[in-house]
Amino acid sequence: MTVRPIDSRDVEAILAIQRSSPEVAQWNAPDYVRAVAGDMAGWVTDDNGVVSGFLIARLAAGDLEILNFAVRADVRRRGLGAALLREVLSWGAAQHAQRALLEVRASNRVALDFYGRYGFRTAGRRPRYYVAPVDDALLLTAEIASLAGNMQL
Repeated sequence: MTVRPIDSRDVEAILAIQRSSPEVAQWNAPDYVRAVAGDMAGWVTDDNGVVSGFLIARLAAGDLEILNFAVRADVRRRGLGAALLREVLSWGAAQHAQRALLEVRASNRVALDFYGRYGFRTAGRRPRYYVAPVDDALLLTAEIASLAGNMQL
């Protein structure tokens, strides 16, 4: 398994992963094409041509913002998510980002536990932010310098 930058051949596989992951943001193909074009940064896990996970991020005002992130259900808990997170944090550090930010459904215990293992902490709440189903968003943040030790960047 390798982590590599997203390219146009990955969009359909990413959409399939997304459809099977209702807890993540449900983007459309043009959103991912924007990542391919460089409007955002994106990576996929690739196992001999099979995409198993993706992560899309951007830099905003000196922060690294994780926008969308999922791993295929049948290969979760095998380190693919951690590999993607390590990659984006290394990229953010190289871009001189000071902290990483993201939002996650308050009901998504798996994601909250995952991010918590690496040092992300809740910094705020957006009530009723998500729809279908309605849920609060928790804003998570971590200093990239402190994440470096947790993730062995």
